[in-house]
Amino acid sequence: MDWKIKKFKELNIEEMYKILELRSEIFVVEQECPYQDCDGKDENSYHLFSEENGEIIAYLRIIEKGVSYDEISIGRVCISKCYRGKGISREMMLKAIEFIEQSLKEYEIKIQAQSYLLNFYKSLGFKEVSNEYLEDNIPHIDMLYKRKDC
Repeated sequence: MDWKIKKFKELNIEEMYKILELRSEIFVVEQECPYQDCDGKDENSYHLFSEENGEIIAYLRIIEKGVSYDEISIGRVCISKCYRGKGISREMMLKAIEFIEQSLKEYEIKIQAQSYLLNFYKSLGFKEVSNEYLEDNIPHIDMLYKRKDC
């Protein structure tokens, strides 16, 4: 799978449109959750994604320290419905963690995980750091990843 990682200003208009389209398809339509997707954080993020047949099929953003949390954060993790169950989420998260550790030299990552994905994120080394709470009417848990040797 071919992965791209770009800062906001490196994205072309077509890529940004397709990213917003996928995020809207998953988080607003599929999860029936009206929320403000354009939250001002994209400009302070790296965007990791993969395309197939001209469509973005997998996406997440890596948000710089101090924007959402004191730590770097990963958010808006989404896979197009037709591509789920193929290990793409794991591959994408591992690419993001590798980029954060090797390129950004950061060793802690905080996420706001939807509760039903708790075991998935635990399998990647994230640990729960909050009680469950509702965010946009969906149960979430804050989780923290720390590189093992830190």
